[in-house]
Amino acid sequence: MKWNWQQNDWPDFRYDASALKGIEEDFLKESGVILGAFRHLNDPDKDQLKVELISSEALKTSEIEGEYLDRHSLQSSIQRQLGLQSDKRRIPPAEQGIAELMVDLYRNFDQPLNHETLFSWHRMLTRGRQDLGNIGAYRSHTDPMQVISGPVHRPHIHFEAPPSSSLQPEMNRFLLWFNHSQALPALTRSGMAHLYFVCIHPFEDGNGRIGRALAEKSIAGSLGQPSLTALAFQIEKQRKAYYEALEFNNKRNEITAWLLYFAEVILEAQRTTLARIEFLIEKTKLYDRVRGQLNPRQEKVLDRMLQAGPEGFIGGLKVENYLAITKTSRATATRDLSQLVGLGVLIQTGKLKGTRYWLQLSK
Repeated sequence: MKWNWQQNDWPDFRYDASALKGIEEDFLKESGVILGAFRHLNDPDKDQLKVELISSEALKTSEIEGEYLDRHSLQSSIQRQLGLQSDKRRIPPAEQGIAELMVDLYRNFDQPLNHETLFSWHRMLTRGRQDLGNIGAYRSHTDPMQVISGPVHRPHIHFEAPPSSSLQPEMNRFLLWFNHSQALPALTRSGMAHLYFVCIHPFEDGNGRIGRALAEKSIAGSLGQPSLTALAFQIEKQRKAYYEALEFNNKRNEITAWLLYFAEVILEAQRTTLARIEFLIEKTKLYDRVRGQLNPRQEKVLDRMLQAGPEGFIGGLKVENYLAITKTSRATATRDLSQLVGLGVLIQTGKLKGTRYWLQLSK
């Protein structure tokens, strides 16, 4: 079996542009809707959205690779780098590194891509690591770079990348393509950039995270503004499908199937971003509507529910949740919750032990 980079037509990817035309148009239309909605946010909410989306992408792009980071540390690091108020907590190296990468990606989306940018991202991404031979440099080992799974005695090879000896010309050619492909439609370019990069697999570790960063950089460059697309968030939700799509498309250079898959992921990510913007708008309206009508206990619970985001509390708010958050009596909790329902802040469902409370943002 030959991998795609071993074939005569590498890296001249082929695809059916007509199959992507409709979805490219949908992407541009949704981008306009998101930009319009973003403009309706006040400045504090815009800052909050940036921090939430950047930290969520940092968290999820790491989780895709099986690395689980601390959300609060990520948000604190991002707030500091954006010049926003943050707590004084100590940030672990892994959280600080991926946060720096994501903020750099957001700020410098329109800068040309070069080797040093990739090396800098890799140094950020591997901060605190002691187990890699090459940090901030392409891999140089002579062993095959393989993506494998299964037991040691019978591994399944999902992919084998080009040898280290060929990386410099491969990456020179990739950078030339990336910096001169702006005329391609946005989703087509983003999907190609991600697949092309991860098939070269130039680093010892971190290729998937840098590849997804390049997909975001490509989207931002096509739109002419920083991308707040929840791409990694969406990929992590269906991680198995993502890896299956990559494996299916690393044996051929006709990539229509990959581009259609990746384009649908980006569209769904756009919908997630729009939902978060609409949530922030509705949250501001809710606070305006009940200002001065809530006691401190109710305000604390409402804040906690809103912190959960558009998805809300999993399974709804229970009386036990209210007791745990406010440290009050059951009778007081019941009275507070009834008042919140009366004010139209919450909706009550179920009875007795099955009683649940849900946010009512629109009224």
